[in-house]
Amino acid sequence: MNMDLSPKFPRTFAEGEGGGYYNWASADSPVLREAKVAAGKLVLKPRGFALPHYADCSKVGYVLEGNCGVGLTLAADPKDKMAFIGLKKGNIIPVPSGSVSWWYNYGNSDVVIVFLGDATKAYVPGEITYFLLAGPQGHLAAFSPEFIARTYHVSVEKAQKLADSQKSILSTKLGQEEAEGIPKPSEDLVNLWTQNIDSSSPDVQVKNGGKSTTLTGIQFPFLGEVGLNVTRLVLNPMPLEHRPMHLMHKCSTLQKEVVEYK
Repeated sequence: MNMDLSPKFPRTFAEGEGGGYYNWASADSPVLREAKVAAGKLVLKPRGFALPHYADCSKVGYVLEGNCGVGLTLAADPKDKMAFIGLKKGNIIPVPSGSVSWWYNYGNSDVVIVFLGDATKAYVPGEITYFLLAGPQGHLAAFSPEFIARTYHVSVEKAQKLADSQKSILSTKLGQEEAEGIPKPSEDLVNLWTQNIDSSSPDVQVKNGGKSTTLTGIQFPFLGEVGLNVTRLVLNPMPLEHRPMHLMHKCSTLQKEVVEYK
């Protein structure tokens, strides 16, 4: 089967003042659908806050830029497995399927995180489907204020505010006062919930060529909960003297191209 392996730009899922989320749709990248792999990218501006949500895929996030905190509640045992973890460039963090997470950029520059997920059991092959717990697409938006008030034992006025006050679909930008109410991430949990693959010792390293680093559930037990391994491949720029040279030689009416590698 012939597959298009050319680079693809992601589609915009949601975008706003606080940042945006972008996904590589299986319709644009059939190879993702065939491989049952899903991919997405989260961008958060300073004080950007990604609303609580969960997904139908187990995934791993890799921080390309910036510093942020992630609040994570595991579906298996929400009472004992709740944490607010600090992330920085090079960190990977597993997010098991069904776990609720929210993300906050407490730094002064943009945060960019790429997610890769196991879409074997995904609702849409090759894509991550998100379920939002707040905002206009959250589950409360489907119910009347009276029903919410009876369910949560609050006044109708509070129920209305609970359901309608958040207008952003996925992310919003917190005000200065709201931002001060966000706790600092726990540094004690960093090695339990996340690992920095950029600073990990490479498994393979070639002088002037590059390096490859792999993390598995053996080195990083929490990674085993999503059933994935993570490999980071770095290719160094090719020096000028090692780059291909195309030489054209004319011989009467014939041309021949010689490709020479030094």
